[in-house]
Amino acid sequence: MSEVRPITATVEGPSAYTRIRQAIVEGRYRPGQRLIEQRLASEFDLSRTPVREALRWLEAEGLIVSEPNRGAIVRPIDVSDIHDLYELRARLESLAALRASRNRSNEHLEEMDQGIDEFERALPAAADGDAEGLRMVNAGNARFHQALVNAAKHERLAVLLRNATDIPLVYQAFRRFGPEELHRSNMLHSWIRHAIADRDEQRAERLMTEHIYQARDFLLHRLGGMASVDALFD
Repeated sequence: MSEVRPITATVEGPSAYTRIRQAIVEGRYRPGQRLIEQRLASEFDLSRTPVREALRWLEAEGLIVSEPNRGAIVRPIDVSDIHDLYELRARLESLAALRASRNRSNEHLEEMDQGIDEFERALPAAADGDAEGLRMVNAGNARFHQALVNAAKHERLAVLLRNATDIPLVYQAFRRFGPEELHRSNMLHSWIRHAIADRDEQRAERLMTEHIYQARDFLLHRLGGMASVDALFD
């Protein structure tokens, strides 16, 4: 499967791409916020050339967009987008789970297990709001879902899913999750994995749909009917 590949880190430390991406994912740059090359270069103590290149990669990844007279901004999102994105993601990723049940290899299952284990190890720290624990949970979650998409062996589906998944929203959900929600999320990962291992297509599809909609419903509940998503990033 083709992927957006991060720029290699240099002697300056983590790459401009890695650092700016992390700031977007973790909500330090909010949806709709302008990303000015000179300001980013100053903040991260970089030249403008790697910053400009990083912004191109982030736009290709869908985390930022370019708008007339505004330049690069973090991709905006509102409550209607939460409904639309999670509905689309549920349909796409449930199909990926079904196809993974047909096409998975032992290596795919092992990679899913690695993601589940990584998530589980970080769960206590993440539940306490520890920043590094949240990053590890987010990484374990991404590893599990990517392994499942790889197992589906459907290039165009993978591209559609990448565009339908709002990564900053996923991170903000984890930031708001308590121990019960975190445990439930990873428990569903485990159930989905076992359904795929058993080649139980319908169960894998059904469980993935439930998994995605649980995250959507949690975010909407946290917003409590508000029209703006700003509260999720506070």
